[in-house]
Amino acid sequence: MATSGTYTFNPSLGELTVYAYQLIGVRPTALLQEHMDVARSATNMMFTRWSNQGVNLWQVSFTTVPLVDGQSNYQVPSNVVVMLDAYISTTTGSSTIDRVILPISRTEYASYPNKSQQGFPTTFWFDRQLNPSVYLWPVPDGSQTSLNYYAVLRLQDANLTGTQELDIPPIWLEAMAYGLAERLAIIWAPEKVALMKPLADEAYQIAATQNVETASQYISPQISGYWR
Repeated sequence: MATSGTYTFNPSLGELTVYAYQLIGVRPTALLQEHMDVARSATNMMFTRWSNQGVNLWQVSFTTVPLVDGQSNYQVPSNVVVMLDAYISTTTGSSTIDRVILPISRTEYASYPNKSQQGFPTTFWFDRQLNPSVYLWPVPDGSQTSLNYYAVLRLQDANLTGTQELDIPPIWLEAMAYGLAERLAIIWAPEKVALMKPLADEAYQIAATQNVETASQYISPQISGYWR
């Protein structure tokens, strides 16, 4: 059996844009600069929605922040959508111990009577402003080394510069193409929207179904109190 032996198919936004227009009946020879400008905007709007819809595993990053004695608030990069798992590391000599801390809401953080109380941090509040930050409580007392957290990042901007590729895995290309075609149809071929929407929704759902971790989760009740 003869096969290519390669796994390099990853078209640029320009190539995908031409394909998306063909899906809605707009031939490549009819494309103008305004068609391409709209496609770039539509792609970035779609990527914004994808960032809002859930955890994109390929966009999960790991960050380590050195802790400062008595400092409760730490800056978070502005491209962070949401913080996921977080833990505090304490290093003594060559030994490092990690302890998970839990997220809390703004309301719960506001309810703490002494926000400057120092100790081992057990909770964090992610303050999602234009310039986001994270608050730890209790406040680090100097015996902790670092805050470590996983966070979901926004998808990078899509541009038509040269052969620039998109910030998505190849297995999301179909969802990208059909999703873009649906958005372009709203402007250039309204009669094709009813055709493209179910195709775009199906392609997204297929990709999203694969975009999960496969680890098992076990839940068991604590019934020891019923037995002596």
